[in-house]
Amino acid sequence: MEIINREVLNRAYCFQKEKALFGKWIHYAHISPLLENLSDRLTVACIGSSEKNTPIHSVKFGVGPKRILIWTQMHGNESTGTKALFDFFNCIDNSNEAIFKSILKECTILCIPMLNPDGSLNYTRVNQNEIDLNRDAVDRKAKESRLLREVLEEFNPMFCFNMHDQRTIFGVEGTENPATISFLAPSEEVTRKLTKGRIETMNVIVSMNALLQGVIPNHIGRYTDEFYPTATGDNFQKLGYNTILIEAGHYPGDYDREETRKFNFFALVQGVYHIATTEDFTDYKSYFTIPNNQKNFFDVIDSHENLSEARGYLYVDEVVGGAFISVLQLEKEGDLTGYSAHSTIPLKK
Repeated sequence: MEIINREVLNRAYCFQKEKALFGKWIHYAHISPLLENLSDRLTVACIGSSEKNTPIHSVKFGVGPKRILIWTQMHGNESTGTKALFDFFNCIDNSNEAIFKSILKECTILCIPMLNPDGSLNYTRVNQNEIDLNRDAVDRKAKESRLLREVLEEFNPMFCFNMHDQRTIFGVEGTENPATISFLAPSEEVTRKLTKGRIETMNVIVSMNALLQGVIPNHIGRYTDEFYPTATGDNFQKLGYNTILIEAGHYPGDYDREETRKFNFFALVQGVYHIATTEDFTDYKSYFTIPNNQKNFFDVIDSHENLSEARGYLYVDEVVGGAFISVLQLEKEGDLTGYSAHSTIPLKK
């Protein structure tokens, strides 16, 4: 297993980070001019449209036999993966680093850098018709869900990357740290059997975790592999398309998800590079050494000397009147023993 030199990755990120994208509210108007400015090295195509007829684009690059499908913002309010993906595009377009040359030679990569543009504009999880695309893999009631399945079956990828954000409530089990990046190799059925596809998916995650543990040690979690019958990753895995779930979470003080963006970029590039340079995907056991995610964080806790009498608050993000706002709301009151907070304040009597 070859782990990319962190200095190489950091240098690529610093030079190629897409500065036009910042913060958590990223929608189609932000990415449209960036897609137009990509060079001929990357092929941009309009592959369909949303329920409100907003264009949905793909970006394709590479000439190799290993086919990889990547999509972001199937939940409109989960934009960290989109930012990291455009950073990746810039590296493919402009960087002379050997890792990106290897990726272009060994892989053919198809990306959908905003599957749910209507939800992205509204800053909602769901699409314009209130459908959660990540729970629509069986019924496929949404145009966006049908489009993703059509792309999947036509492109026939060896691996998929399903890019999400997770809430600030998640921590890394056995530590006092938030879960900044979490991974999942989805189950194919209720018994969570270790199939060949799951093992191969775990192998790629092992490589990404190995890199990140050297960058943000003990900030990486493992998402529950409970089987969700209607979920996209679970169904794609069951259909034989190895699907890697990446959940971008909170890093201390980083409510704009800009530090997390960098770690998301690191993980994505490492995962793709690992696929490009690996033929044996059977080494998986250290996947299970990644600690579980646990729901043990509030954004703010106010308390007296201990947590037996406290209030826990979470930020609620929304778009109001064309402006992005975050409002702190009370989530739980009473005994908060066992919980952590990203910040604390004294409880007012």
